[in-house]
Amino acid sequence: MNDLTPTYRFAPAFQAPTGSAIRELFKYLAQPGMISFAGGYPATGFFDQANLQLAADRALRESPVDCLQYAATEGLPLLREQLTALMARRGAQVDVADLLVTTGSQQGLDLLIKVLLSPGDQVLVERPTYPAALQALRLAGMQVHSAATDAQGLDTDALAERLAGLPHGAIRLLYCVPTFANPTGACLSLERRLALLALAARHDFLIIEDDPYGALRFAGSELPSLLALSEQVEGARGRVVHLSSLSKVVAPGLRIGWLIAPPAVFTRCVIAKQTVDLCTSPWAQRIGALYLQEGALERALPGLAQGYGAKCQRMLEGLSGLQEVLEVSPPAGGMFIWGRCRHGVDAATLLQRAIKQNVLFVPGSAFYAQEADASSIRLSFAAPSLEQIDEGLLRLGRAFG
Repeated sequence: MNDLTPTYRFAPAFQAPTGSAIRELFKYLAQPGMISFAGGYPATGFFDQANLQLAADRALRESPVDCLQYAATEGLPLLREQLTALMARRGAQVDVADLLVTTGSQQGLDLLIKVLLSPGDQVLVERPTYPAALQALRLAGMQVHSAATDAQGLDTDALAERLAGLPHGAIRLLYCVPTFANPTGACLSLERRLALLALAARHDFLIIEDDPYGALRFAGSELPSLLALSEQVEGARGRVVHLSSLSKVVAPGLRIGWLIAPPAVFTRCVIAKQTVDLCTSPWAQRIGALYLQEGALERALPGLAQGYGAKCQRMLEGLSGLQEVLEVSPPAGGMFIWGRCRHGVDAATLLQRAIKQNVLFVPGSAFYAQEADASSIRLSFAAPSLEQIDEGLLRLGRAFG
């Protein structure tokens, strides 16, 4: 008898794929009493449910066809207008024709990889960097290299030295989170922002600026985005593609992100998106547009920043009791605290002990393109309550032993 078992022929990247190290931890959330410092989830208590409910009710009541029918791939006009106005308040004057609504900012990155890169191209990411970006670049077959960082973010002096030793145009693009980076929480200084843009012009590469956390500043002074600054640096105009999202400041469940790109890149991203999902959910878009139009986000942002700032301070105070075993870098915004275990403690081993104590964190090895720092860890203060932060850090202390 012939063997009728199907033969699956997978693409090379998916013959032995590796999933998200962070999402692999989620199975432990079902463990009774678990406190998680792992995922970068917004605090559910900070969701503006009342105003989102009003926007949702109004959306379906006033514009049922807009909510229920297909929409233009580029996005609903009202939402694009509101997001353009939001970018202007953030210091970047952009044309609505250059803004594409995406299904979360992660889709924006996926579209850019499709239209800008070919397998084998060389790209740079920060060391350490956002693991979902690493995963997307690797699955697409890129040669991913790391650029050094410190407490001020990307080390542009070290980057300049590195680029000087490479052929012109060897690096196709650089992906970075310059404002409250995931995972380190670092914020790139103004001087370095300008230097990075000058390097992009000199060495002919594009910058993907991912900005999901920039509005969550709770200390220090605001800094302009790379997109806004690109108009001021000779040769940098058109070299920054900006990604952002409502996920961290409104609700990830809306899946509303956006991409701002030069016309040639924008047009190709629209075509690529047509083959992926046709359009981002028109219903969710309408809700987001009305929420922004009513000014609800602007009213909510000060409270969000204050709330996350209080959680960060609470965690830093608790971590001061662990300074003999853990060195941390205080952030000025965002959702994360980056730390390094002292005395050669391996973070992966520490995690297993922490799970037994009913507390989660992410070992830093998940955030490195190569040569991972096995002693590093990421802690998120965003989702847990103040009381959970206190208790979770006591448990973490017991895990250190």
